[in-house]
Amino acid sequence: MQGNYYQLSTGKVAALEINTPFPPASNALKEPNGLLAIGGDLSKERLLNAYRSGIFPWFSEGDPVLWWSPNPRMVLFPQDLKISKSLNKRLNKNDYEVRFNTNFRQVIEACANTHRADQKGTWITSGIIDAYCELHSLGYAHSAETWIDNTLVGGLYGIKINKMFYGESMFHHVTDASKIAFTLLVQFLKNEGVEMIDCQMNTKHLASLGAHEISRTEFMNKMNKLIESDD
Repeated sequence: MQGNYYQLSTGKVAALEINTPFPPASNALKEPNGLLAIGGDLSKERLLNAYRSGIFPWFSEGDPVLWWSPNPRMVLFPQDLKISKSLNKRLNKNDYEVRFNTNFRQVIEACANTHRADQKGTWITSGIIDAYCELHSLGYAHSAETWIDNTLVGGLYGIKINKMFYGESMFHHVTDASKIAFTLLVQFLKNEGVEMIDCQMNTKHLASLGAHEISRTEFMNKMNKLIESDD
C-alpha cells in the first residue's frame, strides 16, 4: 500500500479506511474488470453508499473487502424478462409456493453453501451474511424463496433502493427452483415500479432470462435517476 492507494500491476486502486469515501466508479480498473477499492468495512452506511454509487463488495474469506464496478454491466429490464417454454411449463405445475422475505438468513446461507463450478469457496462470508441480514431488518435487503412441501428449495436475495434492485446471489436444490423465484420476483418488482435490475456480471444463465450488458456510463445514468427519490 502506498499512501491512500494500492499500486497493482494493472493500476492503482483506492485504499479505504473506515471513513474514507469511495472514489468515482469511473476510476475502476479495466483488469481485473471493475476493481475500484480495497478495505473499509461492511457497515450498513458503507454498503448502502456503495449501492447508491454503483459499487458492490466481492471478496473471499480471509481477504480484505474488495469493491467493484465492472464495465460493461449486466442488467435486466423487467419488461425484457424471457420465460422459456420449459420454464413456463414448470411455472404452470403449481406444485410450489414462492414467498418473499420469510426466511432471509436461510436464503443467504444457502447461497453461501452452494457449490459453483466456476469458483472456489464463496464470497458470501459470515461478515457478509450478518451485514446483509442487518440490511434486511432495515427493509433494504430482500429474498425471494421457492418452497415445495414446506421446504426451501431455491431462491435469491438482493438490495432494493426505490426503483432499483441489485441482485446478489441465487441457489437451487431442485431444478428450476431459482428460476421460479427469480421470475416471480421480477414480476413483483415490475409491479412495484422497479425499472432496472443489476445482475453485475455476464453469465449464460442470466442472459437466458433476458439480461444483457450496458456500459458503466449508461448504468450509472439510469441508476441515479431510479434511486434519486429514495429517502
